[in-house]
Amino acid sequence: MKIRRILATAVAAAVTTPVVFLSAGPAFADTPKPTTSKGATAQQDDLDGPDFEELERLEAAVAAAEQKVEDLKAEREQVKNDLLAGNLGKEVVEELAAAEEAVADAKAARTAAEAVLTAAKEALTAIEADATATPEQKTAAAEAVTTAEAEVAKAVAAATAADERLARATTAWNDARVALAQKGSLLAEDIKAAEQELADAEAAVDAFWEDKGDFEECVEDGAVRSTLTGPKSITIGSSANFSLTVKNTSDRDLDSVRSYLFAAQLPESWEDIDDEDPDLDRYFDIDWKTAANPKWTELDFQDDAIELGAIGKGGKVDVTLRLTVDEDAPAGEGIAFTTGEYENEDGSCGISEQYAEVEFDIVEPSEEPEPEETASPSPSPSTSTPAPAATSGHTPQGGSSHTPVTTGGELAATGSSDVLSQVAAAAGAALVLGAGAVFVARRRKVNA
Repeated sequence: MKIRRILATAVAAAVTTPVVFLSAGPAFADTPKPTTSKGATAQQDDLDGPDFEELERLEAAVAAAEQKVEDLKAEREQVKNDLLAGNLGKEVVEELAAAEEAVADAKAARTAAEAVLTAAKEALTAIEADATATPEQKTAAAEAVTTAEAEVAKAVAAATAADERLARATTAWNDARVALAQKGSLLAEDIKAAEQELADAEAAVDAFWEDKGDFEECVEDGAVRSTLTGPKSITIGSSANFSLTVKNTSDRDLDSVRSYLFAAQLPESWEDIDDEDPDLDRYFDIDWKTAANPKWTELDFQDDAIELGAIGKGGKVDVTLRLTVDEDAPAGEGIAFTTGEYENEDGSCGISEQYAEVEFDIVEPSEEPEPEETASPSPSPSTSTPAPAATSGHTPQGGSSHTPVTTGGELAATGSSDVLSQVAAAAGAALVLGAGAVFVARRRKVNA
């Protein structure tokens, strides 16, 4: 399973159904980890060739099932778009247009022929009433009427044929639309079946690891605490730096610490969010660096977390983040979340019960306000400086304290809309939930 998909799905669920997360219980009461006294990587050495091959086969089945679901959903979306646009096949669409044009032309020709006939009849009546009219004039007038009547008959026949052609073309168009709609219905069933295949494939991977030994729980605790600060606004098409500090507030050294980060652009209302594919992070790119890794590193949400390495008791790591807003991003409001996790050589592990958040405006270049300096600490290696005690924060219903970290005593003020304020706590909880799912998947991937 991919990190971005898990986090994005979790945050999207919070955005579309925030009550689920605001009423959630402890995030990781049931998050499993492999039991081993040799550390997390020991299981990798315990797997022999056949086990490796079996794991690869199971993971390939998961990847194939994921791709199948994506492809079927894309196909169903195309069917939906075709129905809305009337894209029912070139021949069908062109014939319907041609038939409609033929009906219009036939109607116009019939109207013109009937007008000629009316004029011819009026001329004949006038000549017959004219005592001075010659026999030749009367004969010519009568013949004109006969000719006009023949033209009307031809126009009526042509109009009838055009109507019949339009009826056939309309029937074909309706049949094509029904067939496309039926295809959409069948695809919905196919998607349901494919999602079940994916669930079965993921369950098979879970079963594989369960067979490799006993599992015990990872903990949700305050061992890792994050602080996130940043500017109040970012101009579209530009980048801005954020500062992330990750502290070890536990009573022991932590052997491996990492952070997860998610940034979202929020629409003006809940109705603008696509439940199935919110894609709230599509306008952002994020790079990071630390003193230990001084070069900018792209944060690939498909596979990566921010790897911070070991942090000693009471120590911290400062991370500089560069968030870039795409040129085609709409103006509005944005929000970034981060949370941390740790893993030790003795097999113990945990996910932070706390998340940090920062809100910002996404503004047009012409709307860029006067710059406001925001202190961004320079990256520094892990230290032994004791970290300040965690302060209490808001506690969502359910009891888990997902404490929001403030920027200089208060969250970055942006004049947030209801959407932003409601999603802040919900999506933060979702980030923690999503990171837990990622953590289990990541450990298994590393162990493979």
